[in-house]
Amino acid sequence: MNHIKNVEAQQGVSAIRTNISLRHLDLSSLRDYGIAFSFVLLFLLLSFSSPVFLTKGNLLNIVDQSALIGVIAAGGTLVMIAGGLDISTAAIFSFVGVVNASVALRYGVIPGMITGICAGMILGAFNGFLVTVGRINAIIATLATSILFRGIALALTKGFLIYNPDPAFAVLGRGSVGSVQFTCFFFACAIAILWFILSRTTFGRYIYATGGNAEAAKLSGVRTKLVTFITFIISGFTCSIAGLIMSSRVATGQADSGQGMEISAIAAIVIGGTSIAGGEGSAWRTAIGVLLLTLIGNGFNLLDWPATLQQAFRGLIILIAVAIDAWSRKRAQ
Repeated sequence: MNHIKNVEAQQGVSAIRTNISLRHLDLSSLRDYGIAFSFVLLFLLLSFSSPVFLTKGNLLNIVDQSALIGVIAAGGTLVMIAGGLDISTAAIFSFVGVVNASVALRYGVIPGMITGICAGMILGAFNGFLVTVGRINAIIATLATSILFRGIALALTKGFLIYNPDPAFAVLGRGSVGSVQFTCFFFACAIAILWFILSRTTFGRYIYATGGNAEAAKLSGVRTKLVTFITFIISGFTCSIAGLIMSSRVATGQADSGQGMEISAIAAIVIGGTSIAGGEGSAWRTAIGVLLLTLIGNGFNLLDWPATLQQAFRGLIILIAVAIDAWSRKRAQ
């Protein structure tokens, strides 16, 4: 009798564990593939709702509009998977634009681009230093540096726009191959490199390990602080590329450009299913998250819906994405 009771008890425990696993699987699948389903559904709805949506010009415009946020989000995804958060991306973006325009005006386009990229990576390294060596919370550190970087950019420009009339300066932001803008290629390359780092490199595995469980990663020999530091440098690099493109596109360096871009980039990453607690995320989900946000804006414009509803709709999607991530992690625990 005791043996039969023990078997029944074990079966009961097994059934409970199976039920919990299935619930966790459902939430994880919803987080992983819900974004893809939402994107396809919205794409189909807009295809039937507007005759302009499926035109070549509009589709290329969607990718072009997604490019800057997509490039920034690629670097931000690495930071978030490693367990951090970079709020200074828009400030680095504008700072690099100012440096690029200023240096290019005096010394030429190529020196301007090189200097801008180096400046962005240095700012990213500064963020990484504060978070790893300084042990300051990533949100607080990058919030402070975002104010600092914009303040320095404003001091450099003295509140004025830095205009560069050189046609060569505008090639990066306005150039195209046929009807496809250069920005589309930058977006595709950023996502491809992000995928390669996360899926095909040891460093990518270290990023997941650092964000998933830093203590366990340390015990396994992973230099978690160095990994986090490098992700912030990469984030600074991607912000630099976006800043170069924008300053080239408008032929101007502006200290106040890109305001709010950091929120859009973080929103795209979170909507794409990257966990705000770290340890989970992928390149393709970030790409779809960026495109989904752009699709919402494009759809509202084509259907002539109020812009206020657009903001509310985006906020609702972000809230749902964060809630699903929190519920999934709670189930896993």
